[in-house]
Amino acid sequence: MADPDKVQIDLIKLSEGGRLLRLTDPKSGLALERKLDAARPVNQQKQQLQRVFDAVLSRAELAIG
Repeated sequence: MADPDKVQIDLIKLSEGGRLLRLTDPKSGLALERKLDAARPVNQQKQQLQRVFDAVLSRAELAIG
């Protein structure tokens, strides 16, 4: 499982006005990103993406051994 203190979180403003949330684990190189929904709180979307990120990283670690 990723160390939450080492996961890099980026909030990127897109040229067309939207925003992108990116989570990156520097150890594994895994990165997930999602375009944010302006109608939903950012924190809620961040938590949801973090759960998916943790699940994907756990699966990858299991597959690698």
